[in-house]
Amino acid sequence: MKVPKRINNFRRKVMHSITKNIGSSYSEPKFDTDKKIDIKKVLIIRPNHRLGNQLLLTPIVQEVINTFPESEIDLFVKGGVAFPVFENYKQIDTIIQLPKKPFNYLFKYAKCWLSIKRKHYDMVINGDKNSSSGRLLTQISNATHKVFGDVNEEIQSKFKDYEHISKYPVYNLRHYLTKIGFQENNTAVPFLNIMLSDSEITKGGKRLKEVTKNDKKTICIYTNATGDKCYSEDWWTAFYTRLKKEYAPDYNIIEMLPIENISKINFKAPHFYSKDIREMGAIIKNTSIFIAADNGVMHLASASLTPTVGFFCVTNESVYEPYGNGSLALNTNKTTIEDWFKAIHHILK
Repeated sequence: MKVPKRINNFRRKVMHSITKNIGSSYSEPKFDTDKKIDIKKVLIIRPNHRLGNQLLLTPIVQEVINTFPESEIDLFVKGGVAFPVFENYKQIDTIIQLPKKPFNYLFKYAKCWLSIKRKHYDMVINGDKNSSSGRLLTQISNATHKVFGDVNEEIQSKFKDYEHISKYPVYNLRHYLTKIGFQENNTAVPFLNIMLSDSEITKGGKRLKEVTKNDKKTICIYTNATGDKCYSEDWWTAFYTRLKKEYAPDYNIIEMLPIENISKINFKAPHFYSKDIREMGAIIKNTSIFIAADNGVMHLASASLTPTVGFFCVTNESVYEPYGNGSLALNTNKTTIEDWFKAIHHILK
């Protein structure tokens, strides 16, 4: 049984009003020079089942690994997507998985929450400041250090990209650590990364060649998205026609299909499909550029360390844009097709 969207939205509003002040009484830590800070066990909380949100969690996981290389990390997530996303992260000890389906939901939900309460952590990090359950879990956790993820004016004024959903948890953690005696870290925020292995990338290259049947460089498009983020068939057909005009026959132009097996360009391009997240990422890794609207597969392309162009018309690109490796976001309400192809040409050439 699926919960209606309007009920889900109402639930979120109620929970946000109840939990918005949680953590406000938790004062910033004070550095004690006589006390050694030893972070060995870390919990990161991000109770969301969507592929994109799991991938957007990878920068804060990398930040913890880089900062505390001897630590073990538990993830508190929802659904099973986190397992393939973090498969090659050796420092992840346990993935505490909230059930996605309603069957036996309350019992399993309570069991997961109790497991957080019973276990001691050196540090707990709420990966989403807007998550009511994330704030509650951080509050009730048995942890020495708690990073609630609240908006900090000092960090906001310092970093123009603070709004990004993957970056602000990293900035917040760094800010917190300076308060307990750690040296300020001004390195670049880690990219999204599913840590593809060499063997996975090699297999992805072979799978790609089965589709293209040649050794030319490849442009990959993904024409699906959810709700209002999805562009029309006419929009994608016009874009695909221009793409062929600009880059065929020097490049292969292929389409990755969604699980629904639909194509907004009516299957006019060579195409492929996979249910395996890591295989999808490995194939994308072997392409020159990946082009899509804002969706989870766009974030998968970015996490495969492939130059990614994301089209935005509804969601805020400052929050969700792909970044790193030449990736960028294009707001189609404020730009034209000429702007899009200038950006694509810049990446390819």
